[in-house]
This record gives sequence, C-alpha cells and structure tokens, in this order.
Amino acid sequence: MSSEKITRFAPTPSGYLHLGNIYSFVLTHHLAKKEGAKVLLRIDDMDRERTKKKFVKDIFETLDFLEIPYDLGPKNLKEFQTEYSQSIRLPKYQEALIELKDKNLLFSCDCSRNKILKMNSRGFYTGFCRNRKLPFDKKDSSWRIRTEPTTQFHLKDHSGKIVSGKLPGILTDFVVRKKDGLPAYQLSSLVDDIYFGVNLIVRGRDLYGSSLAQVFLSKHLEANDFSENVFLHHPIVKDENDQKLSKSSGSTSIQFLRREGKSKSAIFQLLSQILGLKGSFSKLGDFDILLK
Repeated sequence: MSSEKITRFAPTPSGYLHLGNIYSFVLTHHLAKKEGAKVLLRIDDMDRERTKKKFVKDIFETLDFLEIPYDLGPKNLKEFQTEYSQSIRLPKYQEALIELKDKNLLFSCDCSRNKILKMNSRGFYTGFCRNRKLPFDKKDSSWRIRTEPTTQFHLKDHSGKIVSGKLPGILTDFVVRKKDGLPAYQLSSLVDDIYFGVNLIVRGRDLYGSSLAQVFLSKHLEANDFSENVFLHHPIVKDENDQKLSKSSGSTSIQFLRREGKSKSAIFQLLSQILGLKGSFSKLGDFDILLK
C-alpha cells in the first residue's frame, strides 16, 4: 500500500451540487489536512443519461466560489473531458469485467426492475437468473456477480476500529455491467480508486453497503490494496422534513443559493445551521470542528 495518502471528492454530475455535497467536501478537506493527504477531484460521469455538461461545469464553479481546494484532478471542463472522464478508462473497466467473467464469478441476467419488484417488494434480487445460463452477449441483459448473504466483510474505520458487516439485501448479486454494456457504479468506482491510488475514502452512511460491495469486488481482482483502505462514513444531511437532500431539491443547490444572492460566508453559515452547529461558521476553516 502506498505510503502517500490520497482521498477524493467524487461527485456525480446528474444535478447541481447541494449542501449535502458541500458537507462531504468540507469534511474530506479537513480530514485530508489532518491526515496529510492529497485530495483528488474524481467526477463520476458514467451515467450517460443523467450526466450533463452544465452539471460538470457546476462542480468547478462551486468549488471555486466556495474556495474549497483540491490537489489532483481536472481544473476545468476541457481538462476533465480530455484527461479525466470515465470514458477514457473504459478499457480498464473492461479488463476488470473480463477478469471476473473468466473466474466464473458472473452471470447474465435479463430481469427488469419491475420483474424484480414483483419477486421481492423491497427490490432485492432473488437470484432468478443465477442458474439459467443466459449468454453474456444476450441483448438487454446485465452482468451480475454472485454474492453470499452470510459473508462478513471487514472495513478499517477512521476511528481506528475494524467494523464488520454483511452486504445489504439490495446488493445481493449486484450488477457490475449494465444492460447498455457500460460498467455499473460499484465496479467503476472501485477501479477508479485503485487506479488513482485512493486509500482514504469519505462517503455518506447511505453508501456503507457500497463500501462492503467494493471490498468484496476488490478481493476478486488482480493484486490491489483496496481492502486495506481507511473509510469514514459520515451522517446524511437532511432537510426540515427529515429527508435526505437530493439534486432534485433545488432550494439547497449552491446554484440556487447564489442566484438568491447568498455569499460564500452565508452559504457556509446555512450549512452549519443544517448540521446543527452553534456559532459563526463563515469560512471553510471554521469547520475543522467536525473532526474534533
């Protein structure tokens, strides 16, 4: 494992950045300072249907406006498109998929979301296609990896503890290649973190299952240190109705707040109020309290 510590901001450009994203960025920034780590900007643009150029530009504009720095990665839209887009790493994702396929860990599945919901009301995959032996080149089929529901996986928590857990039901036999032939999130995120040498991962508690899934995947790919990474799963920022902030709730997007005339300091103060912090939080440095 590399002695250099690298963490990352990993936004998905499917909407304008909101206060929940900024909380994660701020926490990552202060954790990097504390740990002497470099911060990589890694934009996950593999979702071709929802990714928009304007949302990619918003990432750069928001980080610049709030003066949240990072050390590695693209500095503007053009550099992102020519050097850092996930489309550039498609051969690496394909290599990982072929490796998993050659190890007989995958199966082809043509189940639709509606069919899965009919078989399980919570949307958990029931293993319907596990033994059907559908051809991998079957039209409109995804590739799934066989998982074992009783297997315990271990993560190195930032607190210094080793935490254990099983894959949540929603990730049973999770998809690694989508029906459109592109890699699914769990595989592309893992391959990217390995490629860029990321070893300090900050993400929301709602993605704890993804951390387990990616540790599971990493153990089936060529030699890598991903399972030795340190993880910090932070609380989810919620609105006044106790709902997770989303990119569809425009009132918490930084774009909306800026159009309303909010200054950088006002946005940071609003974030502190949502987090339930008391006192004046007008700049990035004030949030070092999050790690105390």
